[in-house]
Amino acid sequence: MKTSDLKIDLINRITQLKEIRLIEEIQKLLDFELDQNDYILNDSQKDRIAEAREEYKSSAYLTEDKANQDIEEWLKEK
Repeated sequence: MKTSDLKIDLINRITQLKEIRLIEEIQKLLDFELDQNDYILNDSQKDRIAEAREEYKSSAYLTEDKANQDIEEWLKEK
Protein backbone atom coordinates (compact mmCIF):
# COMPACT_ATOMS: atom_id res chain seq x y z
CA MET A 1 0.00 0.00 0.00
CA LYS A 2 1.36 3.41 -0.94
CA THR A 3 1.76 6.24 1.53
CA SER A 4 -1.00 8.23 -0.14
CA ASP A 5 -3.38 5.27 0.23
CA LEU A 6 -2.47 4.91 3.89
CA LYS A 7 -3.14 8.59 4.50
CA ILE A 8 -6.55 8.43 2.83
CA ASP A 9 -7.46 5.32 4.82
CA LEU A 10 -6.36 6.96 8.05
CA ILE A 11 -8.32 10.14 7.32
CA ASN A 12 -11.44 8.10 6.58
CA ARG A 13 -11.09 6.11 9.77
CA ILE A 14 -10.49 9.21 11.90
CA THR A 15 -13.57 10.93 10.52
CA GLN A 16 -15.65 7.96 11.67
CA LEU A 17 -14.44 8.17 15.27
CA LYS A 18 -17.00 9.19 17.85
CA GLU A 19 -14.99 9.05 21.06
CA ILE A 20 -13.40 12.44 21.78
CA ARG A 21 -10.72 10.93 24.03
CA LEU A 22 -9.34 8.89 21.16
CA ILE A 23 -9.39 11.87 18.81
CA GLU A 24 -7.51 13.93 21.41
CA GLU A 25 -4.90 11.18 21.77
CA ILE A 26 -4.39 11.09 18.00
CA GLN A 27 -4.00 14.88 18.06
CA LYS A 28 -1.38 14.67 20.82
CA LEU A 29 0.54 12.02 18.89
CA LEU A 30 0.50 14.10 15.73
CA ASP A 31 1.51 17.25 17.60
CA PHE A 32 4.39 15.40 19.21
CA GLU A 33 5.49 13.82 15.94
CA LEU A 34 5.29 17.10 14.06
CA ASP A 35 6.97 18.93 16.97
CA GLN A 36 4.26 21.58 17.10
CA ASN A 37 3.86 21.60 20.87
CA ASP A 38 6.19 21.06 23.76
CA TYR A 39 5.38 17.99 25.80
CA ILE A 40 4.69 19.09 29.36
CA LEU A 41 5.53 16.61 32.10
CA ASN A 42 3.55 16.57 35.30
CA ASP A 43 5.29 16.52 38.69
CA SER A 44 4.91 12.76 39.04
CA GLN A 45 6.58 12.18 35.66
CA LYS A 46 9.40 14.59 36.51
CA ASP A 47 9.95 12.83 39.84
CA ARG A 48 10.07 9.42 38.16
CA ILE A 49 12.60 10.63 35.59
CA ALA A 50 14.80 12.05 38.34
CA GLU A 51 14.52 8.75 40.22
CA ALA A 52 15.42 6.76 37.10
CA ARG A 53 18.47 8.95 36.50
CA GLU A 54 19.66 8.31 40.03
CA GLU A 55 19.11 4.56 39.58
CA TYR A 56 21.17 4.69 36.39
CA LYS A 57 24.00 6.62 38.06
CA SER A 58 24.17 4.06 40.86
CA SER A 59 23.86 1.11 38.44
CA ALA A 60 20.61 0.06 40.15
CA TYR A 61 18.97 -1.18 37.00
CA LEU A 62 18.34 -4.41 35.16
CA THR A 63 20.19 -4.95 31.90
CA GLU A 64 18.40 -6.42 28.92
CA ASP A 65 20.58 -9.55 29.11
CA LYS A 66 19.82 -10.03 32.81
CA ALA A 67 16.10 -9.45 32.23
CA ASN A 68 16.06 -12.02 29.43
CA GLN A 69 17.96 -14.47 31.64
CA ASP A 70 15.47 -13.97 34.48
CA ILE A 71 12.56 -14.49 32.09
CA GLU A 72 14.08 -17.69 30.71
CA GLU A 73 14.59 -19.03 34.23
CA TRP A 74 11.04 -18.10 35.19
CA LEU A 75 9.62 -19.81 32.10
CA LYS A 76 11.56 -22.99 32.87
CA GLU A 77 9.95 -23.09 36.32
CA LYS A 78 6.45 -23.02 34.83
